Amino acid sequence: MASAPVVRFAPSPTGRLHVGNVRAALLNWLFARRHGGAFVLRLDDTDRERSTEAFAQGIQDDLRWLGLEWDRLERQSARFARYDRARDSLIAAGRLYACYETPQELEFKRKRQMAQGRPPVYDRAALKLSEADRARLQAEGRTPHWRFKLEPGDVRWADLVRGAQHIDESSQSDPVLIRADGTYLYTLPSVVDDIDFAITHVIRGEDHVTNTGTQIQLFTALGATPPGFGHFPLLTDAQGAGLSKRAGSLSLLELREQGIEPLAIAGLLARLGTSDAIEPVGALAPLIESIDFGHVGRAAARFSLDELRALSARTVHALSYAAAHERLAALGADLGEAFWMTVRGNLATVADAATWAAIVRGPIAPTVEDVSLLRAATDALPTEPWDSGTWKAWTTAIGVATGKKGRALFHPLRLALTGREQGPEMAGMIPLIGRAKVLARLRGDVA
Repeated sequence: MASAPVVRFAPSPTGRLHVGNVRAALLNWLFARRHGGAFVLRLDDTDRERSTEAFAQGIQDDLRWLGLEWDRLERQSARFARYDRARDSLIAAGRLYACYETPQELEFKRKRQMAQGRPPVYDRAALKLSEADRARLQAEGRTPHWRFKLEPGDVRWADLVRGAQHIDESSQSDPVLIRADGTYLYTLPSVVDDIDFAITHVIRGEDHVTNTGTQIQLFTALGATPPGFGHFPLLTDAQGAGLSKRAGSLSLLELREQGIEPLAIAGLLARLGTSDAIEPVGALAPLIESIDFGHVGRAAARFSLDELRALSARTVHALSYAAAHERLAALGADLGEAFWMTVRGNLATVADAATWAAIVRGPIAPTVEDVSLLRAATDALPTEPWDSGTWKAWTTAIGVATGKKGRALFHPLRLALTGREQGPEMAGMIPLIGRAKVLARLRGDVA
């Protein structure tokens, strides 16, 4: 790559981030970091009715939680004067023109074209209006919307993901850039920002492919060199249906509240739909090193919440004590490294460690399943200090004394000492519980 890339993620602060749109942030961030570039966070907050500062802050919180720090933060709401200058230059160049049709009139035109077997492309009737026509329409109280005049012919680009692409702009309607109420649609502010922020690559979902030809023409009309483009397949659910960005259960906030590991989200979204294996990662560095849009397939990538939860659990199972201890402390469950290493393999989330900390600390009510076996266990209980070999030596002695083995031997002991049917290896648990509490629980006492 000739120079370090500058990329951007441009969410609207009208809601919280969702796995679908945060994937764009992740892929842009990984690409920038892989090539020593910069990542711009641009808040597209021109929708003044729906955009809120709470959502803007929530987006930033979600990105930081994932570990995606930005190099520059911009807000479109602070840049209207710049967009107005770009509008005026396009009008002066004859590339932006006023149109007076109502939505109902446009819909009638579309239906008539389709009924005649023609594509529903805007007929540029507004370009044929005289000054007198415009004056009459304005006197009727009509205010214009503004369309960008496309140049006919193919627009071609080398897509980072899809390879050679082209759009025949002759088949496209001149896009509306400014509504009749004077507000801007997405395209003009976005292109102006990409020019001003020196964006070198626009990496986004494939639903924007058909917009790319128009945007390339708009860059050129504003006197700028278009950036490179990359369009990755969209996510679908496990059944192949599109993901709704309004689905609360797939917002990062909801996933965080469920205890899903941020590195599991990053690992899954970075490699979903690629030829790379989806495995737990302990940091973002391996994802940075492996990002390669040549590995991205053309088929839609299927997102499964169950797969994410399983990957998150595997991420927890590999989490070091150094990485976990602050979170354990916040839960009141930091019983040291030996505790963490014993219980982590049985956790779905880090928060689940609190359950096992409570069992270690006590008091718990033991479950007595086999009184005679527990008496034999009490008689054979060794003195401290205990280590990882104590459990095997102790249960061997109990087996010799009672003739029991397998489930008949181990199940009553686990129930008595933890109150649970299943759990971490008892070899690691009993040194944590300690002899005094083990002895009390064997006797059926709450301890």
